Amino acid sequence: MIAVKSFPAQDRRMKVLGIESSCDETGVAVYDTHIGGAAGLRAHAVYSQIALHAEYGGVVPELASRDHVRKLLPLIRQTLAEAGLGMGDIDGVAYTAGPGLVGALLVGAGVARSLAWALDVPAIGVHHMEGHLLAPLIEDDAPQPPFVALLVSGGHTQLVAVDAIGQYRLLGETLDDAAGEAFDKTAKMMGLPYPGGPQLAKLAESGTPGVFKFSRPMTDRPGLDFSFSGLKTQVLLAWKGSDQSAQTRADIARGFEDAVVDTLAIKCARALDAAGCGTLIVAGGVGANKRLRAKLTEMCERRGGRACFPRPALCTDNGAMIAYAGALRLVAGQHEDATIRAVPRWDMAELPLV
Repeated sequence: MIAVKSFPAQDRRMKVLGIESSCDETGVAVYDTHIGGAAGLRAHAVYSQIALHAEYGGVVPELASRDHVRKLLPLIRQTLAEAGLGMGDIDGVAYTAGPGLVGALLVGAGVARSLAWALDVPAIGVHHMEGHLLAPLIEDDAPQPPFVALLVSGGHTQLVAVDAIGQYRLLGETLDDAAGEAFDKTAKMMGLPYPGGPQLAKLAESGTPGVFKFSRPMTDRPGLDFSFSGLKTQVLLAWKGSDQSAQTRADIARGFEDAVVDTLAIKCARALDAAGCGTLIVAGGVGANKRLRAKLTEMCERRGGRACFPRPALCTDNGAMIAYAGALRLVAGQHEDATIRAVPRWDMAELPLV
């Protein structure tokens, strides 16, 4: 846990530089609290390491850390230039302190703390998943708590009741693979290139619904937890037992995607009932999936509520969500001392209220 000191809330405009380096994307953004909403995002840029890790079929932590070292400072200069700002215009720095790959986290933390010290401005470490959770709030007409959040990515699948910013209750989570991880592994089984999740979703667009019908895991029992490992096994058996033609591959991809989307929608409806809430926000890389967005939007509207999403570019790891989450805490008067900290494992329940 990172110790956060509270001081009197800021009553002035703050331009916050956000740095994300938890895994294999280097993200930088500037968020201006005076403007607010989507317009408050002055500029953001993301450098993806997909090409670097593709030949290994997954993220190599040491290579990820080294690439963050190479790319971070040029990306900061680029983002500030796009925002029309100089380094001296920054009023605060936010960075991803965890969870994530410790080496990658330390790169971002070290740069952020050094900048904050040199500029004599406050800095704060942001919880990576809180950044994702708050990303939909960057957009215009953003909801206010209470609401339920579905955090769905390559590393996480969680349902969280958000009573206030910084007050989170875990309702359910995956017992094995995250949804995004299941997408990636299923794609790899079927011979799709890395990273497989987006490739599988694209392939599913040309698949025929209903040709392959897979189970909706753990929806036949009470509870809000998820499990996708058995679904992967069903897909593997179907793939091995098929003619493995291009159309069959697309049909299996569609069947798999429909199973995941239906499962997430069923659990989200249950979570809204459990929390007594009508608003659902969805964040994380899988939140960019078109079929998932349509399904959850329809489900919430049918119940008289609404589903809120960040723009697709802010679903995957990015600096904008870190700048925004950090800005909320910095404006509330929270910041840290000059110690460089990285927290590979970090429970969101430990976060203080804003």
